[in-house]
Amino acid sequence: MAQYTLVDLRDDADRLGLRLHAGPADDRRVVRVDLAAIDRLDGLSEGTLAILTEEEQPPPFRIDVALRQASARGLAGLVFTAPLTLAETARVLAERGGVPVFSATGVPAAELAKTIDRAISGGASEAMMRGARAIELASASAASPEGSTESILSAAGGALGVELSIVADPAASWTDSDAVFIGEVPIGRLVAGSSDGATAVALPVIASLLSRVAQRQSRDRYAPTQSRADLLVELVLADPSRAEGFVAQAARLGLPLARSHVVAWLSPTHRGDPDARAPRSVQPALELFALQLVESRDEMWHVAFLQDDLVLVCTEEHGAGDHQRRVREIATRIQQRAQELAGADWAYTLGLGTPQLGALGLRQSAAEARIAAESAIAAGRLGGVELTDVTGLRRVLLDVYASPISRELLHDILRPLDELDADRARQSVRTLLVYLAHGGSLVHAGRELMLHPNGVGYRMRRIRELLGIDLDDPDARFAVELACRVRLLGSG
Repeated sequence: MAQYTLVDLRDDADRLGLRLHAGPADDRRVVRVDLAAIDRLDGLSEGTLAILTEEEQPPPFRIDVALRQASARGLAGLVFTAPLTLAETARVLAERGGVPVFSATGVPAAELAKTIDRAISGGASEAMMRGARAIELASASAASPEGSTESILSAAGGALGVELSIVADPAASWTDSDAVFIGEVPIGRLVAGSSDGATAVALPVIASLLSRVAQRQSRDRYAPTQSRADLLVELVLADPSRAEGFVAQAARLGLPLARSHVVAWLSPTHRGDPDARAPRSVQPALELFALQLVESRDEMWHVAFLQDDLVLVCTEEHGAGDHQRRVREIATRIQQRAQELAGADWAYTLGLGTPQLGALGLRQSAAEARIAAESAIAAGRLGGVELTDVTGLRRVLLDVYASPISRELLHDILRPLDELDADRARQSVRTLLVYLAHGGSLVHAGRELMLHPNGVGYRMRRIRELLGIDLDDPDARFAVELACRVRLLGSG
């Protein structure tokens, strides 16, 4: 069993309610503790810590005599339970005689003796006592308006006599007694510099307190941003005619809709089951990661979710340079984190919109980003980054391609060509598109295809036979050209 020394007594002073006034607190052993009157020290044995029971401070000369007796008998120290003011002679005697002098004002002498005796004896009772004290101090710190993770760790660690810290561990489970969470998101484990019975008792409770404080701090820190995120979701989903009606509400929440916005859209897809929902644990962890990632940046950022899709909005003054590039830098880091959280069976595809002004512009950038992500997923390009083209035609084609119904209807037009092998089918679609784009001119089509006009004519006869469509009909010709453009867009 480890010996209990004056150093241990000094370290436990706050927990015991002691104050050291004079004398050395060194590595000498405290053998026992006993209650005594100041004039009865001659009956105590060496190594005893004497708790003096006088209700008032003895006269200075009596204290000087007691210090000489304590030194002569090799007592471990003196503890006064009355308010104490030491004269200079007493301080000199305490230092010279090696007798530490403590006071414990307001602490019942018998209770103090019992507590110190448990500390000297060690064992389960002492461990429970220290653990309970650590929990008490940690709870008081957590309940304080100024309570923080650091203050809880300091208070509890001081009571336990060990250093406490949080070690990052995103794999911690909510069933682990030492896990610290923010809501449903694991942030780490509570660890002690050394382990004993007291830490085993106290750590689970302290970890729970740390989780609550961390959740409260996160809520207070990110609540305004999350409120604005809810408004952004409403704006993205609302009818376009209602978009401007959000301006006043946004202003009250501190969201300047009149500025320039760029939206990034992150969509998850299961590689084996496209209809599967993303793991439930990913969303809260990803939201916290994103909020912490953008917290210190100069731009205004918002994170929102539409079912499993993450919507990232960056708002700046109109004309800010590299607006889309900076959004891409942040969004790709979030994309990487999402992939880590979800695992290899999932792919997160990122679509980026272009900078747009105002409430309607924010909706447009969101639509661009969504269409870019959905069209990439539909084409099988999972897990990449898709930029929205600045040309209006490509935006229209992406919107058509992102719609499963529209894509299937246009696919039906070209389905007969799919009976050819993949290379010949792709060649036929390319030939057909170029031919239609040049108004049916074999010469101009041949020049673009680097093919003799007769070769273009031969291919087109085969294509007409397979499709069975009258390409002289303007409506049919338009539908076929649209189908070709969407098909080639989807192929890369």
